Amino acid sequence: MRVTMIGTGYVGLVSGACFADFGHTVTCVDKDEGKIARLQKGEIPIFEPGLEDLVKDNVEQGRLSFTTDPSAAIRDADAVFIAVGTPSRRGDGHADLTYVYTAAEEIASLMNGYTVVVTKSTVPVGTGDEVEATIKKKRPDAEFAVVSNPEFLREGAAISDFKRPDRVVVGTEEERAREVMRDLYRPLFLNETPIIFTERRTSELIKYAANGFLAMKITFINEIADLCEAVGANVQEVARGIGLDNRIGKKFLNAGPGYGGSCFPKDTLALMKTARDHKAPIELIETTVRVNTARKQKMAQKIIDALGGNVSGKTIAVLGLTFKPNTDDMRDAPALDIVPALQDEGARVRAFDPEGMEEAKHLLKDVAFASGPYDCVQDADAVVFITEWDQFRALDLDRMKKALKAPVVIDLRNIYRPQEMAAKGFRYVSVGRP
Repeated sequence: MRVTMIGTGYVGLVSGACFADFGHTVTCVDKDEGKIARLQKGEIPIFEPGLEDLVKDNVEQGRLSFTTDPSAAIRDADAVFIAVGTPSRRGDGHADLTYVYTAAEEIASLMNGYTVVVTKSTVPVGTGDEVEATIKKKRPDAEFAVVSNPEFLREGAAISDFKRPDRVVVGTEEERAREVMRDLYRPLFLNETPIIFTERRTSELIKYAANGFLAMKITFINEIADLCEAVGANVQEVARGIGLDNRIGKKFLNAGPGYGGSCFPKDTLALMKTARDHKAPIELIETTVRVNTARKQKMAQKIIDALGGNVSGKTIAVLGLTFKPNTDDMRDAPALDIVPALQDEGARVRAFDPEGMEEAKHLLKDVAFASGPYDCVQDADAVVFITEWDQFRALDLDRMKKALKAPVVIDLRNIYRPQEMAAKGFRYVSVGRP
């Protein structure tokens, strides 16, 4: 099938490359001339394991291309995906749908023949109705269907998530559109992946409900971690004990400094706004947002307390800046709250991240960026782990201890075992463990 992807951000680029790998002919469209030029040269603007090779292979096979001109791409397409950004709107936290509606107008003016317009961007309930109305107003003669097809991609594992998903959700009541979507996802049908066909509004809400629940699950285990510290229990063993219950599940039960990233912060805010607008407030989500925001400040205080309550003039080495490993994404990363809070108390911060430092340089002020983990900890008064990159899991602890001015480790991701760190002579502080 002929597929056009409007937007070459994280979702659009990964989805386009994966659809091409399914055998479809995919054109990715973006207004950013610099980004398209880089993609045409084989340069990937984001860090995602396996994506560079996937893009390269499908470009060489002639199934994947990139352009700034949407004319032919939309005119010839069987399906056009809207995969543009929907950031939080200033003031009320609602999703900013400006780019979605702009894309809808552009599609309306260019499409030719029956076209399935698929909203891949995360959008509030009812957005599909507005996209449909926008297209009908501009092209009352057009044959088309608007479908909701939310993405459930985890950064760092997006290709696997697309090709081997837990489920695919498709929101449409038009059988002709369903057939197009079945053809698009045919390889997954053959693998017996659950494909949920539902109403468009239900599909839109499924995405928000999923992210809201996962954000709540993370926040829950973080609160349990605080209780564990107070009573002398171990949060990792609590998480395992409850996670083996199939009704709960073990994923997203890792205590840490709070959630961040491109999805959970903005999606929980948008869900709150939608719920309030419809006079059905979701107090659990509202509490989750409030607690997660406070969590990041609490982690900064945890670091300060570990250094005797005063960090003025001290050098703190921070290992890991991105919101999670295997991505260069700094959006709403806990480090963006923790580092300035330490600086406000007079600390000097030196940091290292395997992939996120270029973006971090635009977001963090007065931070010294190191060339590697051992360079980062040299002569520091303490080291703080904020992101659990694999390369931080097997550091030479003797070398690290020798490099530090004082053997103080604050591990906000529970990378190491307390017994091991104590045996090495570290003063070790972790999350939710005695």
